[in-house]
Amino acid sequence: MRMPRDLHPVAWWAWAVGIAVAASCTTNPFLLGLLLAAVSLVVLTCRSDQPWARSFRLYVWIGVIVVAVRILFRVLLGGDTPGHVLFTLPTIDLPDVAAGISLLGPFTREELLAALYEGMRLAAIIIAVGAANALANPKRLMKSLPPALYEIGTAMTVAISVVPQLADSARRIRAAQELRGGPTGRFRRIRGARRLLVPILEDSFDRSLALAAGMDARGYGRVGELTAQQRRRTGALMIGGLLGVCVGVYAFLDATAPRLLALPMLAGGMALALVGFVSAGRRVQRTRYRPDRWRVPEVVVALCGIGAGAVVWALGRGDVDTAHPGVLVVPALTVPAVLGVLLAVVPVWAAPPPPTAQDPGAAPAPSPEPAREVAA
Repeated sequence: MRMPRDLHPVAWWAWAVGIAVAASCTTNPFLLGLLLAAVSLVVLTCRSDQPWARSFRLYVWIGVIVVAVRILFRVLLGGDTPGHVLFTLPTIDLPDVAAGISLLGPFTREELLAALYEGMRLAAIIIAVGAANALANPKRLMKSLPPALYEIGTAMTVAISVVPQLADSARRIRAAQELRGGPTGRFRRIRGARRLLVPILEDSFDRSLALAAGMDARGYGRVGELTAQQRRRTGALMIGGLLGVCVGVYAFLDATAPRLLALPMLAGGMALALVGFVSAGRRVQRTRYRPDRWRVPEVVVALCGIGAGAVVWALGRGDVDTAHPGVLVVPALTVPAVLGVLLAVVPVWAAPPPPTAQDPGAAPAPSPEPAREVAA
């Protein structure tokens, strides 16, 4: 029997980034549906009962809204895709300044499918990020970052934890209003949504002030003992490294660029960036209590997400008809594509069970002592 423990947060983010890469490399609705099903299964199986774990449903609703908005914009802007007309709306011609774009008009089945496929791809990327937020502990993620990325990592951790905190605040405030006799029905909740807005914003503001006070008390933003010359040298190394990486990546993507600008510039930029990271990490002096270690489950979970992304990326290069079937034919699936997507489900068995408050292995609460009779 495996002992419950938290998986390394970087492993969950590596898995989620791999799923997002896989979703961005295909418009096949069947592959996107399999990716969404795999992500949902992993989240429902491996998430804990912490407040940030309840935010996954909110990301799912955001994905649904993205698909609906994508279809609505396709109906509004129209298109020139020929096919079976589903319905026709009055056409609104815009002036020549807008390049002759027309609004509304006939809406075909092919336009509906194209909007649906594109919306599903963007929704899958958003839900993959939501899965990482629901599975990874944001505080432990900040602790696992290298010293050079401490301040940036703190800002990113605060940013990605906003949605889970808002979801937790809404749940607590709605429960408190129901205990005070507030609206309980679905339609009454919709009408009373404005009663939730002010308490949620107030709670978020209080949390922000507490977080700022805690960060200031722990020395966040202090430059350490480095001199101004050392800080300028570190900044120059970082900027030079980023410029080298940008030039190298552009040379790789552009076939007309000289090959001498590709690998040498990329390697030189990465070397300068690494030296800059090491130099920047010297000014951050902090200790770690019980640092998280990578074990076999962490490696397996990270490799499963990266493997799924690599398989779908290779599918987009070698089998374009399966990765991007278009709207004129029925999308097809191949055995390698399905097996590659199913790699995303392996964390259900590879990841250890998360520790929860209802853990059966936890020590039971002490039972109250029986009342003693007092003789008169």
